[in-house]
Amino acid sequence: MLEKTFYKVLLSRSFTIPVKIIFWDGSSVVYGNGEPQATIRFNEKIPVRDLTKNASIALGEAFMDKKIEIDGSIQKVIEAAYESKDSFMRSGKFRRMLPKQSHGEKESASDVQSHYDVGNDFYKLWLDDTLTYSCAYFTNGNNDDLTAAQIAKVHHIINKLHPQPGKKLLDIGCGWGTLMLTAAREYGLKVTGVTLSKEQYRLVQNKIEEEHLQDVAEVLLMDYRELGDRKWDYIVSVGMFEHVGKENLGLYFKDIARYLTNDGVALIHGITRQQGGAYNGWINKYIFPGGYVPGLQEMIGHIVENNLQIADIEMLRRHYQRTLEIWDMNFNAHRAHIQDMMGERFTRMWDLYLQACAASFESGNIDVMQFLITKGASGKNLPMTRDYMSNQR
Repeated sequence: MLEKTFYKVLLSRSFTIPVKIIFWDGSSVVYGNGEPQATIRFNEKIPVRDLTKNASIALGEAFMDKKIEIDGSIQKVIEAAYESKDSFMRSGKFRRMLPKQSHGEKESASDVQSHYDVGNDFYKLWLDDTLTYSCAYFTNGNNDDLTAAQIAKVHHIINKLHPQPGKKLLDIGCGWGTLMLTAAREYGLKVTGVTLSKEQYRLVQNKIEEEHLQDVAEVLLMDYRELGDRKWDYIVSVGMFEHVGKENLGLYFKDIARYLTNDGVALIHGITRQQGGAYNGWINKYIFPGGYVPGLQEMIGHIVENNLQIADIEMLRRHYQRTLEIWDMNFNAHRAHIQDMMGERFTRMWDLYLQACAASFESGNIDVMQFLITKGASGKNLPMTRDYMSNQR
């Protein structure tokens, strides 16, 4: 009885849409006015001590293990919880942070490989043809297909650098190589990509050889902190700084400054929060070990402290929401195959992850931003206006 009372207090004001709750004993209640837009079914009760210790881990694991099931859109349920100011997802009484995490080179390699080395075959099922695993850029609203939007994102980033042929570009966390190889092929740059993922490294190396780009492109399987005294005119880093950890964020920008030539330009793209930095216990445990989403003020502080200057900031929150929605649609189109490959628990985990992230962007709980920064006076070697940035190829 006490546990059900706790649940009712926890859930009664946690959604901005009407939601039906079915408890483990078969009893039910509807919170909100009108026809329920979703039903949350507790097949088993989750111990109160687990919820108060870390609600995101307790509820995420319960969903993975089918102790909780949701009829209706998971994304809409989580979005409604983020938007309710009285939700347990926003209340300091229920939210808990993880203990301080380690982000040495050994831990960083393990973190990256645990996520990206799930296997290229898995990602090929639901990413686009370019195998780009980051926020796309939809130049025509929702009318772009994902491949076109990912290619547009690559050009949007490279164009912001205002690159000059023959100069050098470093891609920190190069993924499957689409950006760095586009810069080599279409912009005449000499490119270096760095990754800790063995799967990504092998695929990019094969692309370099297949396209006969060995004279202008290289990929390195190593930690970006070990690049020595080399310098580049341009640096890009997409979806990377979320992995370095709160304690290493300043060092990350110190390395950006160290690798840039004088008056060099960098485009740093990643997930940020306007409200301040945060961890998510469940995502850290199961999806991105070591992940930390920094706050906007925190990011700006580290940039300035390392004698870098900001030339431009662009928010792409709605673009990432749309990207995740397409990923989840693709994922579920191959759900039976993924479940055969990886098992039901893994499949439920990834579906929850993709929809939860889409909801988090939709509600404004997290954002994705592009920071255009220079080593030296802001925009010294860039055009006077922003018009040049939209010169898509």
